[in-house]
Amino acid sequence: MYKIVASDLDGTLLTPDHKIAPYTKEVLNQLHQQDKDFIFATGRHHIDVAGMREQLGIPAYMITSNGARVHNCKGDVVFQQDVQPEVVGGLIAMAKQDPELKIHIYRNDDWLLSAEDESLKDFHETFNYQLFDVDNPPLKGIAKVFFIRDDHDHDKLVEWEKRFNDTFGEQANIAFSTPWCLEVMDANVSKGHALEAVAKEKGYELKDCLAFGDGMNDVEMLNMAGKGLIMDTAHDKVKKALPNNDIIGSCCDEAVAHYLADNLL
Repeated sequence: MYKIVASDLDGTLLTPDHKIAPYTKEVLNQLHQQDKDFIFATGRHHIDVAGMREQLGIPAYMITSNGARVHNCKGDVVFQQDVQPEVVGGLIAMAKQDPELKIHIYRNDDWLLSAEDESLKDFHETFNYQLFDVDNPPLKGIAKVFFIRDDHDHDKLVEWEKRFNDTFGEQANIAFSTPWCLEVMDANVSKGHALEAVAKEKGYELKDCLAFGDGMNDVEMLNMAGKGLIMDTAHDKVKKALPNNDIIGSCCDEAVAHYLADNLL
């Protein structure tokens, strides 16, 4: 029987309008009452996720920035791994040449962005960005750098993925969280390794973990967990990377909550 449940947020646990639906909230509270640990495992910033945790109303560890930060249920940092300063500087120097590319930085408690993007307010209720100067970017305390094109052209981002890997492949973990969002963390960072650290801290092993996800940034976690479940709406690259993992329904139908209710509660 699994003791820990870890779930990605956007495209997985949250509804398409990026909310925790009432039934999901009810199931996760039942999970807590039955002494199972729930863990947020997301690319989002920890301050953003802390607001969701408060709304959910249960103590939960937070794996954020794809594993670059882990906070315990009290809000204390228990793991932190930054992108190397020279990698941050190099990424921005390359990316600023493309006017269609918006550059995002998660730095400690801040979210920094290279240019205004009003559409992002649909994703975040209480957490907002500040602008930064691409010619004088911050280099320290960076959990991750990520890139979104205005036109959401996946093929163009794939070209950037190759360029970044060619230049920084040994120093960085580069992965898509969605087809239109390319993310860069330190090479030693992934949701899977963060989940392993949390499980050990709680006295369990990865085989005791059940995990849900839909993006390429979830692949390590879904592969390393005792059981990793892929959302039906996941990108084909995820399904091809994990051909033996079970596929469940969509976040539209609260598939994570229904799976937990049917198989774990």
